Amino acid sequence: MTGTATIITAVIAFALTAVTGKFLIPFLQRVKFGQPINEIGPTWHKEKQGTPTMGGIMFIIGITVAVCVGFVVIKASGGDEAVVDSPILTTRLFAGLGLALACAVIGFVDDYKKVMQKNNAGISRKQKMLFQLLVAVGYLLALYLAGDTSTAVMIPFTGWSLDLWLFYYPLAVIGIVGMVNSVNLTDGVDGLATSVTFVAAIAFMAVLLFMPEVNIWINLLATALAGGCLGFLIWNFHPAKCFMGDTGSMFLGGCICALAFGCGQPLLVVLIGIVYICESLSVIIQGISFKRTGKRIFKMSPIHHHFEMSGWSEEKIVIVFSLVALAGGALAVLSVALH
Repeated sequence: MTGTATIITAVIAFALTAVTGKFLIPFLQRVKFGQPINEIGPTWHKEKQGTPTMGGIMFIIGITVAVCVGFVVIKASGGDEAVVDSPILTTRLFAGLGLALACAVIGFVDDYKKVMQKNNAGISRKQKMLFQLLVAVGYLLALYLAGDTSTAVMIPFTGWSLDLWLFYYPLAVIGIVGMVNSVNLTDGVDGLATSVTFVAAIAFMAVLLFMPEVNIWINLLATALAGGCLGFLIWNFHPAKCFMGDTGSMFLGGCICALAFGCGQPLLVVLIGIVYICESLSVIIQGISFKRTGKRIFKMSPIHHHFEMSGWSEEKIVIVFSLVALAGGALAVLSVALH
């Protein structure tokens, strides 16, 4: 019955996301919720001015409903009672979904202010960081109260477990906030964040095949995420009819973090989320280089803009970055399969 629930979850997430776009995009156009394009990205991105944003609402609805339906289907089927009634595993699922939704709320406020103020400023960096820190702490606290108190992390490919003790929680908070913002940075080319996250979701699904003890619940989120991203690509692939906005990208970042912690091996996100990490590193390296030497390493950061300025088409960037994500995901699956 778990297999049936997985299929149902994927289909609902895909279909509901795709169908929602049919109604949401015209609505966003009517209320003039178009993306402002000022000095962010290459100059030719100004052609995208006014493209409806906050489209991430599509897959937020699709993924949330799909996860809840999948949960009810598995509960109704009975399954392995010891697993189905595990408070830790169910908390990993719903606290993870809550993490993603809370991140989406932060993104929504940011998007709303951008649209209302007709610029790319949104809420201040300090405000955004504070809210993200609070959400990350709340998520980890929920896991702790449910009995998920281990502070050990598995190191990929080694089979070793490293107990971080009290350092686990501050590092976990930093990791969550960093990953959410990294996914946000990746959303700068039509279909890029959506495609890379689809690949990441598939990688987590494959990883979870080797983790039957945690598979039953958290796999619902991975499956729904894959279906939701695929449904959104209908509207987001170049030329995009709708952008996900910070509403969507922060939700996706929350989902990736929830899957990493949900499978019990958060360091796998270093491999599965390699594209997100490279996007963030490019911004950090660019900033440090410019401040210290006055020179830029990349033509523009995040790094997808560097390749865009080098003459790559948006489609090529999406394909190549997705292949990199696929390679990282394959390494993550291999690391789990070998240990």
